[in-house]
Amino acid sequence: MVHLDYRDARPIYTQIADNFRNQIRAGVLAEGDKLPSVRELASELAINPNTIQRAYRELETDGWIASVSGKGSFVCGAPRQENPETDALWQELDAVTAKLMASGTSRQAILQYLKQGGVTNA
Repeated sequence: MVHLDYRDARPIYTQIADNFRNQIRAGVLAEGDKLPSVRELASELAINPNTIQRAYRELETDGWIASVSGKGSFVCGAPRQENPETDALWQELDAVTAKLMASGTSRQAILQYLKQGGVTNA
């Protein structure tokens, strides 16, 4: 599930977090999937559990996962705002969508438009 490269200059916890991010982006891990426990993964990778805990904490802080006390850590999906440029574009889309819906355009029509790649039926 997680691959470590000991020749990589990045810290182990960063490699673990990046590995999970890539799996979430690729759809290998879906929203709601449970991650291995800290102890499980530490045992599997033969590394200190604190390293796993640090990776999970970073993922949680960035919004990739959520920890539920007594239950474990679960995938939340990729955070929508990964960088400032796309954040502004998402905000614009939200505003346009709200205006369209206020003018009477249905949610289905908006979704259909987006599924077609933004091409109108002219």
